[in-house]
Amino acid sequence: MVKEGGLLPLTGISEAEARARLKEDGYNELPSSKPRNILSIACDVVREPMFLLLVACGAIYLTLGDRQEALMLLGFVLFIAGITLFQEQKTERALEALRDLSSPRASVIRDGEQKRIAGRDVVRGDVLVLAEGDRVPADAALLQCVSLLVDESLLTGESVPVRKIAKGSVCEIGRPGGDDLPFVYSGTLVVQGQGIAQALATGVHTEIGKVGRALQRVRPEKTSLQRETGRLVRNGAILGLSLSTLVVIAFGLTRGNWLDGLLAGVTLAMAILPNEIPVVLTIFLALGAWRISQHQVLTRRVPAVETLGSATVLCVDKTGTLTLNRMSAVRLFANSEWCDVGEHRQEPLPETFHELVEFSILASQMGSQDPMEKALTQLGNRYLSKTEHLHGDWSLVHEYPLSRDLLALSHVWRSPQGNDLVIAAKGAPEALADLCHLDEEHVEALAGCVHAMASDGLRVLGVAKAAFRQPPLPGKQHDFEFEFLGLIGFADPIRPGVPGALKECYTAGIRVVMITGDYPATAQSIARHIGLTPMDECITGPALVAMDDSELQQRITTVNIFARVMPEQKLRLVEALKANHEIVAMTGDGVNDAPALKAAHIGIAMGERGADVAREAAALVLLADDFSSIVQAVKLGRRIFDNLKKAMAYLLAIHVPIAGMSLVPVLFKWPLVLLPVHIAFLHLIIDPACSIVFEKEPEETDVMIRPPRKSHELLFRGHLLGASLLQGTSVLLVLLAVFSVALYRGQGESDARALTFTTLIIANLGLIATNRSWSQTIWGAFRSPNAAFRWVIGGALVFLAAILYVPLLRDLFRFSRLHPIDLVICFAAGMVSIVWFEGLKMLRGGTK
Repeated sequence: MVKEGGLLPLTGISEAEARARLKEDGYNELPSSKPRNILSIACDVVREPMFLLLVACGAIYLTLGDRQEALMLLGFVLFIAGITLFQEQKTERALEALRDLSSPRASVIRDGEQKRIAGRDVVRGDVLVLAEGDRVPADAALLQCVSLLVDESLLTGESVPVRKIAKGSVCEIGRPGGDDLPFVYSGTLVVQGQGIAQALATGVHTEIGKVGRALQRVRPEKTSLQRETGRLVRNGAILGLSLSTLVVIAFGLTRGNWLDGLLAGVTLAMAILPNEIPVVLTIFLALGAWRISQHQVLTRRVPAVETLGSATVLCVDKTGTLTLNRMSAVRLFANSEWCDVGEHRQEPLPETFHELVEFSILASQMGSQDPMEKALTQLGNRYLSKTEHLHGDWSLVHEYPLSRDLLALSHVWRSPQGNDLVIAAKGAPEALADLCHLDEEHVEALAGCVHAMASDGLRVLGVAKAAFRQPPLPGKQHDFEFEFLGLIGFADPIRPGVPGALKECYTAGIRVVMITGDYPATAQSIARHIGLTPMDECITGPALVAMDDSELQQRITTVNIFARVMPEQKLRLVEALKANHEIVAMTGDGVNDAPALKAAHIGIAMGERGADVAREAAALVLLADDFSSIVQAVKLGRRIFDNLKKAMAYLLAIHVPIAGMSLVPVLFKWPLVLLPVHIAFLHLIIDPACSIVFEKEPEETDVMIRPPRKSHELLFRGHLLGASLLQGTSVLLVLLAVFSVALYRGQGESDARALTFTTLIIANLGLIATNRSWSQTIWGAFRSPNAAFRWVIGGALVFLAAILYVPLLRDLFRFSRLHPIDLVICFAAGMVSIVWFEGLKMLRGGTK
């Protein structure tokens, strides 16, 4: 049951009821583009250019009366379609898994227990617990609320948040708009207060669901990689179709056979068209996002996968990201006395400190999940459980919330026996000093105590008390006459993996900036323990206010610790880093962090403790709120981009010899080497290689010991383009040598074709192997586990043996039988074509 800040306990529906209603009403989600089923994927495959070209070739063969060739092509069409269906379904499954993970979270009460579930699992009748920063998961009637303001601009266009009241009972829901309505609506944002509501409508039956279908017409913006590969595909298609047209005309005019010329033209089009590229990009980004989610980092926006590898600065919160966010009270200060209260203390708490602990608990929420307030409750239960200092029977009369101007809050209580009101306050020590109107001498002494605790890495909280006669209560906390009681120091252990992850960031050329609301001494103590440098310089929130933008841009180049920073100041830090041409990743968890998360190149929200609005503004969500997860995500982002470059390099390289061997024989009036059936066979190797083999490749050994890539770096830049074209050209030259030597030695067209094609298959497998790693040699890469690579190699060799030595298949491919010595020659020639690249790796220090 839930009872927080005046909200009464409720039990909610049972899990069994929830399952039944979910089955009846469906998931609580808006109309959206549904996952593609196998039929829709098959329709997309049928519209693929390669599929249409294969069908066209089959039609030409039927026109020529060659049924066997036509049936063979049909078999390849079905096989390639099967591979494509497998790849696309794998991508769909990954995307569906991400959709499940990215569902907004909702806090509900079921079977009398409060639990956090996926927003899509909310059903009619669920009791919803709403807090500041939450997105309302369903249209609901308010049963209870405290100071509840909701932003309904999504539905009404009204920019000012509206005030809500509780009806106390469920009634028919009305339309949104205006103050003092007892309803909240799906998709709206709680900007202040808290409440309990009962869900009345979910999914398409909500107000936002009624207009949700319009969202399906919105097209997502293409990423820079998609635009670049789109240009490449377009240019490749124009080049391929132009050359194919010229081949048809040249063949028809020089040889007088227009049908064979059309066949040669279609073959060249199949050889040149880079239709695999957009498929590879889609698969890599979708599966990349899924892989990142396996490391407890949810990708909400695909461009983040691209940008991760180029991040130069990680701006992180201290609490919960660098530390465990498991507070424990370890040191007390009251009446000029100190007391250590760590977990190993066995003695009773001295009477001097009883009042300090008593009023710290009275200033906390009942049943709070806040780590510091939980620590105070545990402290009270341990030392005050058998004293008169715990007040479970007192009534909370009023709350004075924390504000930007005063970092302190107060609770007003009434005891059953007394008429006077008791006020308990807690907050930042300087705010409590202000509330208590301490003189300069006392403020200076207090600052020394705070500094001593902060220097040990403790978070410091001040506590005060006041008494008041009968209401009306004053409008401000300052109107009470507070008495300062003392200080409480909290320890928050550093996450075990943080020092190692930080070291990995430094070797990867990534700067880490710590931003915290704590004292400078606390922040510097944490920096000292985790190895964050430099730790002697620190800029505080008040100092930020005094700086203009140009000064901040200059100072931020050398300072990595920012303390006493308000959430809204994070946006200034992000803008200053961006102005210095840094690629910024920023973490945040609160409502006020959303602008900074959206402004950063990579916004990272906290999944466990973050507000819904922060998660929506972010590109990534940390499911475990752990700094090490961010570093792992950066590592995976670099791996994904590396593997994408390898796949693209391989695709570009293999298309050069295929296109060359389709074009050169036409120009030199040689017999055609490659026919459509050969191109189709090659795609049985190329398609799974570029989309499965390279995607599964482990990261390079230097992935986290090299600087981040430039954010504007093109995928097909000079180095990659040059290496790919050289690889492809070297294979083409070897193939031309094998074919021409075989022809001029009088071995016949079938012998020459068989030798050339076998060499091409070996060279193709060599290209896959050599591009698996650009830092390791082939032999080193073979030791890296990649089951997909072994399957592709094994399958290719089995199929090659079949078309060389099964008479029916050999005749369809127009080959002659090869002898063992021929196979040795083909293997040697195929390997020679990639030897130079292996030598280049060794010269650059590649591992064997």
